[in-house]
Amino acid sequence: MKAPAPPIRSLEALRELTPARVGLGRSGASMPTDALLAFTLDHARARDAVHAAFDVEHLVAGLAGLGLEVSEVCSQARNRGDYLRRPDLGRMLDPDSRRTLEKRSSGANAIVIIVGDGLSPAAVNVHAVELVRHLAPRLTAGGILCGHVVVASGARVALGDEIGAVLGARMVVMLIGERPGLSAPDSLGAYLTFAPRIGLTDEKRNCVSNIHGAGLSYDEAAFKIAWLVRKGIARQVTGVALKDESGTALIVARPPID
Repeated sequence: MKAPAPPIRSLEALRELTPARVGLGRSGASMPTDALLAFTLDHARARDAVHAAFDVEHLVAGLAGLGLEVSEVCSQARNRGDYLRRPDLGRMLDPDSRRTLEKRSSGANAIVIIVGDGLSPAAVNVHAVELVRHLAPRLTAGGILCGHVVVASGARVALGDEIGAVLGARMVVMLIGERPGLSAPDSLGAYLTFAPRIGLTDEKRNCVSNIHGAGLSYDEAAFKIAWLVRKGIARQVTGVALKDESGTALIVARPPID
């Protein structure tokens, strides 16, 4: 016998499964007014996320409340306009910030977490402290000491390389706002780099992305990040040489279903 054909889903049913723009319909040769207005609103939210103020005071207070030592630094991008026009400036520490970190360096940091504004300060303001709250106990349980967090303004991902090198970190975890999308203006990303130093390129990093309300939860993201940190330090690699197999570990860790 032939297997019964799968049910045909309507476009309305598909739209319930994803925030992507599918099945919008049309009005003549154009989009319906509701769809156009929704697109315009989401585009405005994405632009607002890029230009949102980076709430350093809130982040420092929240991280210090977790019992972490917190430093504040800036890149060489003096304002948001410089940051957007000159990505290179966001990859280099301001000289005063570098001197501040050099004074606090012990040369014995296993891991340094960096919280940078990136392309969506709004995402960092909302998610960074809660993600660290979930991540820190997992690192401690794995025998990895994380006592130092750096809050970096005007930061690109590669700024973590210089920060990590100055602090003598074996690994850096950069939590940074991702480029806003039309369905997720507040998405946070985590970039992990073993043996950070100036001049590294992106194939040396692992990334856990899409951390937001409709994406990865804090607990799921913390599990993945902690797994990559442990394996990266043990194998002394990150990037293309370190495959994310945390999903297999999660399955093993779950109790069997009765």
